[in-house]
Amino acid sequence: MDLVTIYWENKAVHLIDQTLLPSEEKVISITDYTDLAEAIKKLKVRGAPAIGVAGAFGMALASTYSKKTDKTDFLKEMAEAGDIIAATRPTAVNLFWALKKISDVIMENKDREIVEIKRLILEKALQIWKDDIDICNSIGKNASVLFRSGDRILTHCNAGSLATVKYGTALAGVYYAFNEGKSIEVYADETRPLLQGARLTSWELNKSGIPVTVLCDNMSASLISRGKINKIIVGADRIAANGDTANKIGTFGLAIIARYHNIPFYVAAPLSTFDFELTDGSKIPIEQRSSEELSYFNKKRIIPEGVRIYNPAFDVTPSNLISAWISEKGIAEKAEKFKEWL
Repeated sequence: MDLVTIYWENKAVHLIDQTLLPSEEKVISITDYTDLAEAIKKLKVRGAPAIGVAGAFGMALASTYSKKTDKTDFLKEMAEAGDIIAATRPTAVNLFWALKKISDVIMENKDREIVEIKRLILEKALQIWKDDIDICNSIGKNASVLFRSGDRILTHCNAGSLATVKYGTALAGVYYAFNEGKSIEVYADETRPLLQGARLTSWELNKSGIPVTVLCDNMSASLISRGKINKIIVGADRIAANGDTANKIGTFGLAIIARYHNIPFYVAAPLSTFDFELTDGSKIPIEQRSSEELSYFNKKRIIPEGVRIYNPAFDVTPSNLISAWISEKGIAEKAEKFKEWL
């Protein structure tokens, strides 16, 4: 899949507006970090690794277009920009990881001239971008050994190219296996309420020539019970030290179904998605999304006024339901192996 989701060029961030897919493939250009923060919040760019890259680029925009000439004022502006970007998506730890990388660069070089700090911020943001490509390629190579010709693989939400800079996490292994000549099929849950599976996963897999079938979220158990699926792989937005994994809402239920039917359930994510400061999944903050995502469809209200809405963006899958985690460092069947990756 030769698709680049987000990149920096001519002092601007360019990204595929994912809210328009699949009907329109449009790259938008952003030069104001507050606009980029809004793009993250409104899911124009999404997926934990891509959000991390976007956050780093947001800081590069804030730095590039800052007119502050006093060092103290400049550093204050950078801190404020970081706070605004950090407030966009609370669950995806990659965002905070990337912002800390930029913050460390600023603090380590705060005694240098402003122009030099600006150069170093952009340099670090571009390095994060490049590293994401290399990391996802490694995840794909590692995950591909789990797949065989004839596999029918189920995935939830979108953890493909659109969720990263280029190759994806959960789908990176699918792409890698497909390019090795393995005959595989993918089934994509539609992923209510924003349909990332139906709109995005099916779009990029179809674009790559990989056979893909979309099904409603509540059809997965029926499909699996009929022996139509033999492997499941998903991405992650945050993984605690014990392996508990936060991913798109509905993942936990899918893991339970997989365990009941003895189907391998894999999680693929870069090390930047692992939050080793959290002992378990109960500490992971869960983003609550707007009620309008459920109460409206195609700009028409479908839930009566006055009815309360529950709309968490993520749930947490306990580690004992996960067969293995795949990162750029390899495959871990037990969370204890995470320590070897550090």
